[in-house]
Amino acid sequence: MFATAQDVHNALAEQRYIASAEISTIVLLAEKLGKPLLAEGPAGVGKTELAKVWAAATGRDLIRLQCYEGLDESKALYEWEYAKQMLYTQLLRDKLADVLADARTLTEAADRLAAEEDVFFSERFLLARPLLRAINNDRPTVLLIDEIDRADAEFEAFLLEVLSDFQVSIPEIGTIVAKQRPAVFVTSNNTRELSEALKRRCLYVYIDYPTVEEELRIVQLKVPELGRRLARQAVEAVQALRKLDLKKKPSVSETLDWARALVTLNAKNLDPELLENTLTILLKYEADVARARHMLHNLGGNGHGRQNR
Repeated sequence: MFATAQDVHNALAEQRYIASAEISTIVLLAEKLGKPLLAEGPAGVGKTELAKVWAAATGRDLIRLQCYEGLDESKALYEWEYAKQMLYTQLLRDKLADVLADARTLTEAADRLAAEEDVFFSERFLLARPLLRAINNDRPTVLLIDEIDRADAEFEAFLLEVLSDFQVSIPEIGTIVAKQRPAVFVTSNNTRELSEALKRRCLYVYIDYPTVEEELRIVQLKVPELGRRLARQAVEAVQALRKLDLKKKPSVSETLDWARALVTLNAKNLDPELLENTLTILLKYEADVARARHMLHNLGGNGHGRQNR
């Protein structure tokens, strides 16, 4: 389907995703080699979006596992719907009474009940979570394991076992093998170091903040209503903000939010008042906002800086 990295680049571009040559090459190799792709980098630079657009570009279903602290096997893989089992038990109470009616001992009754347990531990009572849904999906699938660095190291170790064979053993049912091996994208915001074991199993790409020209292309692609001159002013302002020692640097997605806000406000130029009123679209901590306000007057040479008061 994709013979070259340029084919991948073009397919992503059709989904309005601007990929570097490195990203296009790694996606192609992950596709050809059947290996998970681990994308690391700051939040909001397009790691999650890459998996989404690749699913769209290849016509695959997208199944997303959002990681968080405390995520465990039951939330990622499967769990039994005990409430549903209890409901069926009540509905079938009379039938169970017939099955157990002539049992002479408690042991005999227990044995007969055990013989019927397959009714209650079958796939009809199995609540599939994202990993099992990806393994069990009849259609080609992209499995997005998002922000793996938010999960505990123990969950990361469990994940290795699933990703190595793409099968899962359920004691009451048996082993379920993937009907089709999903394309796997794993993302990390670098909030903690991932294990060497995980990195060894994946192809790796680091997605950083884009350059001025790359970000300008993204803005023009995603927010074409914004004039080119104002778009460049906005991008250069964002790039300058990222050079500051901020608690949270503005992401590409926040640049796009700002661009859309400027369109909504019918802005023609980044004057001091506009910067004052919209800076919190880019920066979400008061200390960052104060630091940025102190810096912005230095951008005056580009025609959109704040003036000293």
